[in-house]
Amino acid sequence: MSIVELFVLAAGLSMDAFAVSICKGLSLGKISAKHMCIAGAWFGGFQALMPLLGYFLGSFFAEMVEKYDHWIAFILLLFIGGNMIREAYGEEEKTDSSMSAKAMFLLAVATSIDALAVGVTFAFLEVEILPAITFIGLTTFVFSAAGVKIGSIFGTKYHAKAELLGGIVLIVIAFKILLEGTGVF
Repeated sequence: MSIVELFVLAAGLSMDAFAVSICKGLSLGKISAKHMCIAGAWFGGFQALMPLLGYFLGSFFAEMVEKYDHWIAFILLLFIGGNMIREAYGEEEKTDSSMSAKAMFLLAVATSIDALAVGVTFAFLEVEILPAITFIGLTTFVFSAAGVKIGSIFGTKYHAKAELLGGIVLIVIAFKILLEGTGVF
């Protein structure tokens, strides 16, 4: 996986956290660098942890499904991307201003579940996991910290667009993996 592909994937995965961070920024009103760092650390940390867990799960099963790995990656990413697009057109999420460990933990887990499936995909594609999760975590940190700032300035105007973009990016990656796996590319 090239650095460009990894960045596109990381940006797509971070869109949920970015959207929630915008809502956090809106609900907080006046923010500080501390708020931005808290959101970035929670969301970035979990976006790095979940693919690692998925990678270990996928590595355990990789030999059994190696012949179909591109189809599994395609289905997982297509599902995740489709779900993000569906959520973009759904009800607006309610986010309170709490930055407590409990509130942030729940949001971080909720926004990184899709990254678990991506980690499984990484195992099937034999991606070097440590650089990949570091890059995903740092990208999400930046997007989340910026999201809090943007939310404090602009509000939830772009929440659905960010989620829609993230979903489209994951679906494009899914098709690329499928085409490469079937020998079309």
